[in-house]
Amino acid sequence: MEGWNRLRGKKSQLDLETRMISKRVTTLINEERCIGCGLCVRVCPKDTISMVDGKAKVTGIESLACGHCAAVCPESAIQVTEIDESPLSYTTFDEDRRWLKHGEFDTAQLVRLMRSRRSCRNYREKPVERKLLEDLVKIGITAPSGTNSQEWTFTILPARDRVVALGKEIMLYYKELNRLAEKTWLRLLMKIIGKKELDWYYKNYYAAVKEGISEWEKSGRERLFHGASAAILVACRPGASCPAEDALLATENILLAAHTMGLGTCLIGFAVSAIRQKPSIKISLGIPPEETVYSVIALGWPDETYFRLAGRRKPIMRFVGE
Repeated sequence: MEGWNRLRGKKSQLDLETRMISKRVTTLINEERCIGCGLCVRVCPKDTISMVDGKAKVTGIESLACGHCAAVCPESAIQVTEIDESPLSYTTFDEDRRWLKHGEFDTAQLVRLMRSRRSCRNYREKPVERKLLEDLVKIGITAPSGTNSQEWTFTILPARDRVVALGKEIMLYYKELNRLAEKTWLRLLMKIIGKKELDWYYKNYYAAVKEGISEWEKSGRERLFHGASAAILVACRPGASCPAEDALLATENILLAAHTMGLGTCLIGFAVSAIRQKPSIKISLGIPPEETVYSVIALGWPDETYFRLAGRRKPIMRFVGE
């Protein structure tokens, strides 16, 4: 304990000196506990730690704050103060915190989960508890991120009325886009100057979008979020090395976890496009202008049941070097 107390006494000074430094080092090693096994040095991706006189020492000037060193230490001699365990404390289930060794999980059951998760477009009129939504986000952030940047953000719409409000904003965007796409001269002009997107949209989506908007306005049937009672928007702040990949990896975690909780999900690509093209939608959600939204997840209690797994198209598979 005495060793930890001395280290904690220096923590506030360390924070002040390194707060504005990218990849700051917040790794602390208790020399009294360190047995010099070197495992932390072996797994460190940034050479933050090295062996000095038979003990692990913090010698590097950068850290990914990945926590590999703390996780591998058999004597619990290492702390990474940048890491906060509280975001990974769940309320809707008890987590098994034992590390799962490579090869110890049932691959067949993992594949069964992945193949059983399907895009849900029929939902019951039942709200999703806030605690479930919070736990889904916590599960989302267990995904890997480029250089461990973890710059993702999650904007949660916990109630059906807010989902509908977002849907109406998106509908207005597509009404305007359809109005522009109807102009043959404009599509031709855009193609001449090398911008074929409007013509491509007209050929592939215009008619279906027009029909969907008309149906919503006339009968109240909303085909964008399919009646989902909640939604999660996954975005990234500036500074991430792989922002799109980070957001989508977290998204996949959420999709799979939601299925295990009994929830249905569906990715809403039309919403992502609208939010990118019309910044006012993002502002209305309280999302800062500098953040980029990469996925919009519709969530709710499914009103559909399947009896078998579906197949997939045959993938393109290449082996290089044979």
